[in-house]
Amino acid sequence: MKKILSITMAILLIAVSLFAFASCGKKTDEAIKVTTLNGTTGFGMAPLMKEHSLGNTKNEYEFSVQSDASVVTAGLMNGSIDIAALPTNAAANVYNKTEGGVQIIAINTLGVLYVVTNGVEISSVADLEGKTIYCPAQNPLFITKYILEKNGLNGKVTVDSTTYAKPDALRDAVKTGSVEIAVLPEPMVTIAKSGNQNVKVALDLTAEWNKISDGKQLVQGCVVVRTEFANEYPGSVDSFLKEYKASIEALNEDTTSAASAIKEFGIFANEAVAKNAIPKCNIAYMDGDDMKDAMENFLDAMYAIAPASIGNAIPSDDFYYGA
Repeated sequence: MKKILSITMAILLIAVSLFAFASCGKKTDEAIKVTTLNGTTGFGMAPLMKEHSLGNTKNEYEFSVQSDASVVTAGLMNGSIDIAALPTNAAANVYNKTEGGVQIIAINTLGVLYVVTNGVEISSVADLEGKTIYCPAQNPLFITKYILEKNGLNGKVTVDSTTYAKPDALRDAVKTGSVEIAVLPEPMVTIAKSGNQNVKVALDLTAEWNKISDGKQLVQGCVVVRTEFANEYPGSVDSFLKEYKASIEALNEDTTSAASAIKEFGIFANEAVAKNAIPKCNIAYMDGDDMKDAMENFLDAMYAIAPASIGNAIPSDDFYYGA
């Protein structure tokens, strides 16, 4: 009898182990619905989209590109999007709104913000004291305020994020000379500088962030997955990450082909500008503990400056996939 029970238990343990093993690698039979925003956040997806169009990917994907982050967050919340590239603060916002409904799976963009000038000499953050700096709304504003505060300039610099809330409007104002000092993201910096020798890059805000954050990276763009999808199809998520990492490597290695794909799939309209901007966009791939460490540092900073920007709470450990 004992021998029979032992054999039965062994069979059960093997069955459970096999089930667990199968679950760990389970992949969906349907196309993975992947959405990215246009602009820098979506640059790293372009080579993968190209490879998929040529039939060279292991996964089947259904790609879409959006210009409005609220459309992407709504899709994640209603289940019509499985994986999405978003600004980092927006990812935390969705996590809090859905009470853990999404997980961050990779960082895709470090810092893309620069202080640009037209006719004014600025060589350090300290030089901004007593001046007015124009800045787009949301993430650029929060990052700029954090850097100013950490440099002891809180209340000593006027930051205007309402006159030119959109980066393209601010870009044009810098180029025409209506604005002397501004914070702009790439590729808007490249466009502002084109054909105007008076427009110069004065400060790299990624470098300035690193100075005040113990060398921890500024992280502005990421990729998230619906938690329900990740729990059900971890094999699909892991397979996507491998292909996405290769996509980012391809983008940084061959900017010509990447820029062509960026235009082809509607991520950015100007191929030449995209090619010139890629090396300054800090497109990168970071996952696991490195991702968590950098993201936690960033979210702590955003919570200190503007809690609402990340959903009024620091995400818990379950926000981080694979960490």
